[in-house]
Parts: sequence; structure tokens; C-alpha cells
Amino acid sequence: MKVLVVYNSVHHGNTEKIAKVIADELKAKMVKPTEGEVNRLSEYDLIGFGSGIYMSKHHESILQLVEKLPAVKDKKAFVFCTSGSSKNYNKPLKEKLTAKGFQVVGEFSCKGFDTYGPFKLIGGINKGRPNEEDCRKAQEFAHSFLK
Repeated sequence: MKVLVVYNSVHHGNTEKIAKVIADELKAKMVKPTEGEVNRLSEYDLIGFGSGIYMSKHHESILQLVEKLPAVKDKKAFVFCTSGSSKNYNKPLKEKLTAKGFQVVGEFSCKGFDTYGPFKLIGGINKGRPNEEDCRKAQEFAHSFLK
């Protein structure tokens, strides 16, 4: 199975850490949404899309990429995110992918270190996240695609 993980990790490396765990487990290639590899999505059997959460949604670069994608047929995808909250913010991205014809076969989210806005004044929240437990859960999530 050929897998691609498209991710954006902007501030603290939270999402990159999770993307690496998922990519390692799936022996996947990792790319940013602006890299040329995303023009060859048809070559992949499974594609992951993920980023940190900004104002309750995935990073704009991920959303813009999905909007620009042509419609697909029988293409599997998964979504993932990290955020300062324990809320799952994957639904809007899942809906965009589904509208493009992707079959969204899984989703993952976990907390990440966050210094946005007032959190900066107190040194941030979720220090040390994603932690070993988060990474273990991300690995288990990825492993489920290998069964």
C-alpha cells in the first residue's frame, strides 16, 4: 500500500510529531501542502491530511489544497489534527474531502502545546503534548490501516 501524509505544522511542531509517527508506521512519504508531490495524489492508495487547529479549523493551507483538488473516485483518506483543546475539529475537513469523492476511513486528534492568545501570558497550555501516550495512540491509529 502506497501512503502519503500531507501535513502542516507551524508553531511548536506538534502536528509534525504526530505526522512522523503515522508516516513511520505506514512507511509513508510526508509532504507539506505546497510541495509538488501533492499533484500526484492519484499514485497513492491512502492519503492523510492533517495540521494544527487555528480558530477551530485546520490550517488554511490544508483547506486550500483540498479545495483545489480535482474530484476523485475510490480514493481513501484519513484526517488528523493537534490542538490546545480536547475537542475533535476534524469534521469540516472530512466533509470537504467527502465532497471531493474521498472515502474518509479514519480520523485522529490529540492535544498539543498551545501558546495562542492569552495562553502565551501563562506560558502556554498542554506542555509536553503530544506526549508518549499521544504518539502511541497515533501509532495504533496508523496501524489499523495495515490490517
